[in-house]
Amino acid sequence: MKPNFIEKEYEIELSKKRCKELWDKDIMSTFEIGTWKGLQQIHKYIFQDVFDFAGEMRKVNISKNDFMFASLLFLDENLKKIDKLPENTFDEIINKYVEMNICHPFREGNGRSTRIWLDLILKKKIKVSS
Repeated sequence: MKPNFIEKEYEIELSKKRCKELWDKDIMSTFEIGTWKGLQQIHKYIFQDVFDFAGEMRKVNISKNDFMFASLLFLDENLKKIDKLPENTFDEIINKYVEMNICHPFREGNGRSTRIWLDLILKKKIKVSS
């Protein structure tokens, strides 16, 4: 069984490898883009070699630099609300991303997963003319 935490450099190398696979193998096309479930799928894939809790909602309150992320008491409810947020404009998409970041639903790896989640929403919803 994998340990909950492994050496940081090793974690970074393993997660970088998995991130590259997401793009190279088009694995993301199977994910639910813009949803909590989709974010779980991303997190689980990226950190499958690193954390036993990959893809699972955290079970503890967390903070960083004296900032407390969404309370565990309201986390599930907040994630359901975020799923329903519109994503029709750039501003709406960024708002959804900010709300998800404030929730910080995983114990570790929120930044990397959520940035990929944001990239996928933008790619799907924002039409870029060539």
